[in-house]
Amino acid sequence: MILADQQDYSEVWDVDDSFYQNVEEVCKTLYIESLKDLPPDVREALQNAYKREELDSGKRILKTLIENVDKADEHHMLICQDTGIPIYFVKIGSEVRFDGRRLEQAIRRGTERATLEHPLRSSICHTLTRKNTGTSTGYRIPVIHYEFVQGNQVEILNVPKGSGSENMSYLKCLTPAEGSDGIKKFVLECVFESGANPCPPTIVGIGIGGSADLCVALAKKASVREVGSQNPDPHVRALEDELYEAINQLGIGAHGLGGSTTALAVHIEEAHTHMTMNPVAVNMMCWPARRRRATFSPGEAVSITY
Repeated sequence: MILADQQDYSEVWDVDDSFYQNVEEVCKTLYIESLKDLPPDVREALQNAYKREELDSGKRILKTLIENVDKADEHHMLICQDTGIPIYFVKIGSEVRFDGRRLEQAIRRGTERATLEHPLRSSICHTLTRKNTGTSTGYRIPVIHYEFVQGNQVEILNVPKGSGSENMSYLKCLTPAEGSDGIKKFVLECVFESGANPCPPTIVGIGIGGSADLCVALAKKASVREVGSQNPDPHVRALEDELYEAINQLGIGAHGLGGSTTALAVHIEEAHTHMTMNPVAVNMMCWPARRRRATFSPGEAVSITY
């Protein structure tokens, strides 16, 4: 049979048992190291915010945050006591043959081992009884987002999401008539009402379009982007710039104590939507925007980056 896309399957990576063992070990490392080592782009953004800040109280808080990172480096300690909800963004190449269930189990086991063997504080509990699992895992936790791309690699991005910023999550289904002005108004209201709760300066992740559930997922995806990255769509990119300027004029500042840097970045991810809808979601990332990424390739050592 001739395949419609004429794909060359000679490059297919048919993973074996060692792949899943490797994923487990690497996810253990990702979770621990993401809690201790702040990405370079976030460090640079904090330094730039400190240099720009003119308000004494704001400058003092930003200096304290930078010193916090330095101490974590010096003693190889956690940047923040909140180990968060473990979230993974997994990109899987079209030429990778794998067992999705085994992959998910390996990610879960790696998270559990990081918590028990480091050890880390487990923050995950039953929604109603509030009983802590003790493993940073639970029913439908860790959260795993999948994306399928071209190629024969697997990329796993770990993001430990603290509750202070995650609690400040919003969704509103606007009408098309409200347009971009409605989006801007809603986002500014969300940031203003959140105040100091999400531990600013934040990365403000915004999702627009899609359905309600997709819109929220897009906001989360936006919040984990590298600081300084821009949406490739010029219309969306212009909206990112407008909102960045507007949010930093709110005067909330670092830890809500005033200043010119309320957001280190504003990122937007979008999807097409129904012609009678205009959904928008906001998901903020606290100032220690922690993340760690691993890339698995056939026949090569795992590459761990940010």
